[in-house]
Amino acid sequence: MPSMPNQVTGARTPAAPDVTVAALETDPHPVLARLRSTAPACWVPVLGAWLVTGYGPALQVLRDSRTFTVDDPRFSTATVVGPSMLSLDGAEHARHRAPFSGAFRAEQVRARLASFIRGEARRLVAAIRPRGEAELRRAVAGPLAAAVMAEALGLGRADPARILAWYDGIVAAVQAAARAPQPGRPPAAGGTAAFAELAASLKQVLAAPPRSSLLAGPAGNLGGDQALSQAEVISNAAVLMFGGIETTEGMIANAVLHLLGHPGELWLVTVNRALVAAAIEESLRLEPAAAVVDRYATRDTELGGARIQARDQVTVSIAAANRDPAVFADPDRYQVRRRNAARHLAFAHGPHFCLGAHLARLEARIAVETLLDLLPRLRLDPRYPAAPHGLVFRKPPELRVRWDPG
Repeated sequence: MPSMPNQVTGARTPAAPDVTVAALETDPHPVLARLRSTAPACWVPVLGAWLVTGYGPALQVLRDSRTFTVDDPRFSTATVVGPSMLSLDGAEHARHRAPFSGAFRAEQVRARLASFIRGEARRLVAAIRPRGEAELRRAVAGPLAAAVMAEALGLGRADPARILAWYDGIVAAVQAAARAPQPGRPPAAGGTAAFAELAASLKQVLAAPPRSSLLAGPAGNLGGDQALSQAEVISNAAVLMFGGIETTEGMIANAVLHLLGHPGELWLVTVNRALVAAAIEESLRLEPAAAVVDRYATRDTELGGARIQARDQVTVSIAAANRDPAVFADPDRYQVRRRNAARHLAFAHGPHFCLGAHLARLEARIAVETLLDLLPRLRLDPRYPAAPHGLVFRKPPELRVRWDPG
C-alpha cells in the first residue's frame, strides 16, 4: 500500500505538466509509452514526483535502497499500521523481514497452503456454478485471497467479510494520509479502529501460535535481542495480510480478464493446462496489480538523464517498465508463450521484492485452473465493461462473466 503524495516541491526538468491523474487511472499505457520514449525519469507535477517509466532506471531505483528509500514520513502505510518491513530499509528492514522469510519459501507455501487454497477455490466456484453468471472479483478472487491470508496467519475460518471490512478501513486511512501527507497527524478514525480489531485477533494468535501459522516463527522468538516485539509482529502481519488481499485479488482478476479477452491464448491454455503459470506471468507483465511503488531520494543523484534532488519522491511505474520495448518485444500484446515474461517487475525487485510472491502465484494458478475446470465455456459478459482501472492498484472494478451451467 504505497503512498502517493501530490505536493510539488519546486520546478523540475524534464517535466510533463500535461499528464493527468484521470489518464493514469483509466488508460495509462499510451501516456507511459510517450514518457518512456522521451524521458524515462520525468517530473509529473500532478503526482509531485519523478515518474520512472524505463525498465533500466526502474531496476536502478528498486535495487538501491540507500539512495532511494521507503523510510520517509510521507510513506503513509506506517502512519496507520506502524513501522514494518514495507516502510523500513537497511538493517531494520532485514530485522523485520527475516523472521517471516522461511515460511514464505515456495516449498513451505505449497506444503502448508496448497490443499487449503484448492479446497477453498473449489468451494467458492462450486457455489456460483448453478447461476451461469457472476462477478468474479467479489464472488471468488477477493474472498479467496482473504480466506488464504486468514489461514496463513492463524486466524482460521475467520469471516472473509470481516477481514475485508478491516482491509477497507485500513486502506481508506492509508489513502487519506497519502492524499494529504502531514507527518505526525493521526490516521483516520476508521483505519485506527479497523487496525485495532485486527491487532486484537492477532494477539490471540501470538498467545498460542499454531504450528502452521506464518506467525509461528516470529512469535516463538519474542523477547530476543534482535527479535521483533509483539507490536512489530502485528504491524508486519497487517502488511502481509492486506498486501496479500489487494494484489492477489487483482492478480487473479487481471489474469482471468486477459485470458478470456484473448480467445486464441485461452485455447492454448485450455488444451495445455501446463501453460496456466505462463499465462499468469504474462498477465503480471502486461497489467501488474500494483502499478506503482514509491521511493524517496536520500541524496542528490542522476537517474535516466534527470537530476534528482534529495528528498524528492521517485515513483516507479511498474506498469511502464513491464512494457519497455527494449526488454519485451511487441510489449502491448498478450502472449502466453512469451519467453521472457518472467523478467517483469510486478513483484518489485531488490530488498523489497514481494515476500508473498510464491503464495500469490500459487493462489492465482489454482484459481484460474479451478475456474476453467468447473465453469464450462467460461467467457466475459459482453453487457459489462471490464477494463482495469486505478492509479496505484489496477484491476477491473467488476469482472462479470458467464458460462454454461451444468
